[in-house]
Amino acid sequence: MRGAGIIGTGSYIPEKVLTNHDLEKMVDTSDEWIFTRTGIRERRLAADHETTAHLGTLAAEAALADAGLDPEQIGLVILCSITPDAPFPATACVVQAAIGATKAGAFDLSAGCSGFSYGLAVGAQFVETGMYDYVLVIGAEKISRITDWTDRTTCVLFGDGAGAAVIGPVPEGYGFLANSLGSDGQGARFLELSKQTNCIRMDGRDVFKFAVHVMSEIPAELLADAGLKEEDVDLFIPHQANIRIIDAAARRLSLPREKVYVNVDRYGNTSAASIGIALDEAAKGGLLKDGDILLTVGFGAGLTWAGNVIKWWGGRG
Repeated sequence: MRGAGIIGTGSYIPEKVLTNHDLEKMVDTSDEWIFTRTGIRERRLAADHETTAHLGTLAAEAALADAGLDPEQIGLVILCSITPDAPFPATACVVQAAIGATKAGAFDLSAGCSGFSYGLAVGAQFVETGMYDYVLVIGAEKISRITDWTDRTTCVLFGDGAGAAVIGPVPEGYGFLANSLGSDGQGARFLELSKQTNCIRMDGRDVFKFAVHVMSEIPAELLADAGLKEEDVDLFIPHQANIRIIDAAARRLSLPREKVYVNVDRYGNTSAASIGIALDEAAKGGLLKDGDILLTVGFGAGLTWAGNVIKWWGGRG
């Protein structure tokens, strides 16, 4: 099979900022309480007119421009989200039309906050087998639409946004070296959409224990599958849910902070958009060079987990 790698990235962050101090006026909480427990200072909220498709479209257009591709060259659009605009049609189809990817198939993928890593693993298979030359993977979320703004245990955590990546052929030895997908449906009840409120309901303690376990164990397994060791990692992009979970994973991998990308302080938990946004910021910020080893790991509702090991190709875009 041919190599498949990331050749373009993009993201979109809504303009409206909701700080911890703003939340102090809405629920019984404080900036100190939120920050010390999560590492979050602020998050972004989409405007009323901004749908999940709108967020995803803007991130997708940025990724296509970065890859130097015309929309007609895209063979498949995968939109990862827990907040599609409707049960059907797929939000991916709405984005496909909006960006003018007239020759592309499209479908939604729901794997919670693991969604983007799931989408990368799925998309890479289509390029590696030669079924498609270019696959567009998008993580887009309008979580503010399903947030209970009276529940201080969850409303302080989440934010809106979108990230995207174009997967295409890369030279031999570059691109995706290993992928891992997992789930444990016995924990589905720990993080779900409440039937009573139609908002997020979470058993925080159970989710935290699960997340620490995943972020401690999966990275080493992924690297072993790729024939690599912890010291080979040049950049680690974990799901941005909680700084304590990120720090625990970094310690387990013996990675210095400069090799771990963190933006949870600025955006909170953007679910399936989280890794995509961080990836775009890291790439545009010059943190990924030709030949660098990139590790991503996500965890989320399902319960699910996923990760990717990628050898970065500097000829992208």
